[in-house]
Amino acid sequence: MDKRWITPALIAAFERRLIYEERSAATREKYLRDVRRYAAFLDGREAGAEATRDFKESLRARGYAPGSVNSMLASLNALFKFAGWADCATRRVRTQKAAYCPEERELTRAEYFRLLKAAKSDRARLLMEAIGSTGIRVSELRFFTVEAVRAGRVTVTCKNKTRAVFLPRELRRTLAAYAAARGIVSGPVFLGRDGRPVDRRSVWAVMKRVARRAGVALTKVFPHNLRKLFARMFYAAAHDVVKLADVLGHSSIDTTRIYLMTSGAEHRALMENLGLTFRPMRA
Repeated sequence: MDKRWITPALIAAFERRLIYEERSAATREKYLRDVRRYAAFLDGREAGAEATRDFKESLRARGYAPGSVNSMLASLNALFKFAGWADCATRRVRTQKAAYCPEERELTRAEYFRLLKAAKSDRARLLMEAIGSTGIRVSELRFFTVEAVRAGRVTVTCKNKTRAVFLPRELRRTLAAYAAARGIVSGPVFLGRDGRPVDRRSVWAVMKRVARRAGVALTKVFPHNLRKLFARMFYAAAHDVVKLADVLGHSSIDTTRIYLMTSGAEHRALMENLGLTFRPMRA
């Protein structure tokens, strides 16, 4: 049997495969980071089922949440499948689906508007508003072009799927004014300092700065939480999970349902209102 070394050549070949599969830059970066973490753990040993189990247990011993451990194992399983090493995989950590979203991580509508008001620049506000009012992924901001703003809809291609994202009237107006003020007559509206479309890291950094000014907990402020806020607001208005899945670009409605978990406060209020506790009369 061939030796199962995780070499730089193997990692490079795996990266080329991910590019061929049109995985997003953020996904590729995560997969490769997890693979390199596993390679460092092996420290010269061969990959194998026992080594992968040891790696899993080491992560759990260091306090990683089950979801984080499973996410890393998913990256490794993708590598093992690519390399033809299916027997190197190990079982994921068994978890029960959460009934509600932790309050310390759920961004509320009021906090969202506090962020928008606290933004010192039109660029910072529009970056957040573009995600919050349309539900796009942060990686899809590059599809917000001057031409798309004029048309009133953004054509997004992601994960081998293409969908149309309609822009609210007020967002169209402010984006058009923003582009005109900066002399952007065509192509992407949101550009970095290097003139290329803005990336996830820069959006994240912008949001953290705004969060500090707005007094909103940093644990709540990241691009994906804006997308989840949009999902909850859309569902509250439409009550149509299938339509929401289409809008978000999800292949599975199960993924969409995760976005719709109520907060701990809502869950607690629901439990209190069930009226199933006994209150004995006092003498």
